[in-house]
Amino acid sequence: MSIVLLAVLLCSPLLFIYNGVAALSATAPAYGQLSVSGTKLMGNNKQVALHGNSLFWSQWYPQFWNTTTLKALKCTWNANVVRAPMGVDQGGYLSDPNGQYKLVTTVIEAAINLGLYVIVDWHVSATYTDQAVAFFTKISKAYGSYPHIIYETYNEPLGVSWTGELVPYHKKVIAAIRANDKTNVIILGTPSWYTFHFYAGTHTVSGLGAKVTAALNKNLPIFVTEYGACEASGDGTIATSSMNAWWTFLDGNKISYVNWSVCNKGESCSALITSAGAANVASSSYWTTSGKLIQAFYKQQSNGKLAKIRKI
Repeated sequence: MSIVLLAVLLCSPLLFIYNGVAALSATAPAYGQLSVSGTKLMGNNKQVALHGNSLFWSQWYPQFWNTTTLKALKCTWNANVVRAPMGVDQGGYLSDPNGQYKLVTTVIEAAINLGLYVIVDWHVSATYTDQAVAFFTKISKAYGSYPHIIYETYNEPLGVSWTGELVPYHKKVIAAIRANDKTNVIILGTPSWYTFHFYAGTHTVSGLGAKVTAALNKNLPIFVTEYGACEASGDGTIATSSMNAWWTFLDGNKISYVNWSVCNKGESCSALITSAGAANVASSSYWTTSGKLIQAFYKQQSNGKLAKIRKI
């Protein structure tokens, strides 16, 4: 019996043909298996950086948590990573664990199919240790064998003790993940966000950017899992000059970044206008000022897309 696998990885999923029956399977992500060496994110034996988009809180804009959105982000926006910020409280996972888990796994499986890295984000600002351990145990057991997976264990810790609360929390969640997945990158939130977040309308390179430089000087790796061209409120003026300065700074240090956010909320950091749906993510007539700025910048990047045919 012979099995022939044909894959044309332009913007199509990997199609496995087995005895004439088609089934979707994994497409290799842009830089293969990721790892961290000092301050560097590594893939394919070289330093790399990921560039992409974050979805919005899962409990409020679930209509964008699907394959249609992710395919548009890869093919039209030139993203190589997507962030899945699963809301935990405020009507999220704690209230509807089955429904929220289904949303997350839909995005994970779409990302694996399309060859995107996916950041599985426990999107919360308070500590729910037992629930986080259970969630990441389940995710790592189901998907930890795929190199597409990146874990973000705590979105933005606020008002928590570093030694008394946050370090013990991270140790427990890391142990839960590593019991099933020894390899994939884990991003850990800190009180000062060296899982770094910034909004160009509020934060400047000369101001908040100094924390990035300080972390790098201490040999700490940085990953910008959330940023916006607007103000920290998620709204306000689009600060194009400040945004360009941030991109120059981040690219100069080969730091990965993920834009907030793919939704139609009606605030300036939303990538889409209020009438847009998932089917419109690829259409420029539905992009906001922020969306157009981000897409234009990403489109001119080389984000590691591959096209090849494999035979077995």
